[in-house]
Amino acid sequence: MLSNMTTSQEASSRAEALRARAGSRFTASAVVGGLATRWRSGDIGFLPIIAAIAVIWTYFQVQSKYFLTPRNLDNLLLQISVIGTVAVGVVLVLLIGEIDLAVGSVVGLSAAVLGVLITRQDVSWWIAIIVALLVATAVGFVHGAWFALLRIPAFVVTLAGLLGWLGVQLHVLGRLGTTNVSDPNVLRITTSHLPPVLGWVLVVVVFASQLAVGMRWRQRRVKAGLAPSSMKSFVLKLVMVSGLFALAVGLLNRWRGLPTAGLILLLLVAGFAWVVTRTRFGRHVLAVGGGAEAARRAGINVTKIRIQILVLSGLLAGIGGVLSVSRGGAATTQTGGGTLLLEAIAAAVIGGTSLFGGRGTVWSALTGAVIMGSLANGLDLIGQAADVKYIVEMVVLLLAVSVDALTRHRGRNAAR
Repeated sequence: MLSNMTTSQEASSRAEALRARAGSRFTASAVVGGLATRWRSGDIGFLPIIAAIAVIWTYFQVQSKYFLTPRNLDNLLLQISVIGTVAVGVVLVLLIGEIDLAVGSVVGLSAAVLGVLITRQDVSWWIAIIVALLVATAVGFVHGAWFALLRIPAFVVTLAGLLGWLGVQLHVLGRLGTTNVSDPNVLRITTSHLPPVLGWVLVVVVFASQLAVGMRWRQRRVKAGLAPSSMKSFVLKLVMVSGLFALAVGLLNRWRGLPTAGLILLLLVAGFAWVVTRTRFGRHVLAVGGGAEAARRAGINVTKIRIQILVLSGLLAGIGGVLSVSRGGAATTQTGGGTLLLEAIAAAVIGGTSLFGGRGTVWSALTGAVIMGSLANGLDLIGQAADVKYIVEMVVLLLAVSVDALTRHRGRNAAR
């Protein structure tokens, strides 16, 4: 009898060891199963977006050998700097379940203020930038206060702002409608590049910061009595992100190095992503987006959160205005106009942020801007006209919104 018990225990131990070994293997079936689980729960993650970028880049590289050259990648990063920066603010507003339709006009207004102060008022470039950003921030506060305190829908408030601030932009520019900016300090924002050595230093900093933040997060979960994430998935994510960034820096160093404007965009995305995912303010933002009334009953100051988010959206639009002046060398009546607003919203949604609030990440502003910029850049390289670009962007946006709606529906069914 004792022999039978020993044999049974040994068999049980071997079975547990086999299960542990099988569970530790990073197999294709495990990956597919994990994706299926995330799909059923309404959270598809970043993998489909990364796959979409890979498909788009492969297609355009086949069509044009110049697409993935260091020079064109540098140009692509500069192209998306304005859209990506504005999209960060749009993502923040979408996370609380609202929309800001005035970001394009705020970009134009801040650009006009910057251009006029430098060229007509002989104001120092750095003071002019600060004033332009303060104006954009004040506009965001007006939107937020009108929306949160007077309970007027943000859609209506920012739609009025779209028209009103455009009028103020035209008034600031005056009858000429154009102000050329030749200050080298302003132009250097989008024409300068990091030295190659600093680019590699930045790669090391990104790796070290990811490692430190990830390990600290795991320790906090263990301390709180929660199961930490899989170490293999953590290492895989660390290697993938750091490896892709190192590859990008290596390619860009073959041309002129990492563009300063691209670095600004990366810092803004990484900074606000950390705020949303690692701070109490970020948790409150997601709670308000998930259900304002429930957040209010939980003790969250919903009014304050809404005002703060619109203020941040205005500030980021102001930074977009500064980048626009630096890249174009002028502030015109067209700055902030055209399709900028629609492209910023499309970038946020295509990147994975839900239109219904409470779900998304600031990194979607970057990935969505990369998709939008890659489509525009690639179609230009192969000689397609503007009509084709608009149709392609329409199809991509509709697909992104459809996936968002389907995953949200599946998430609700899974919750039930």
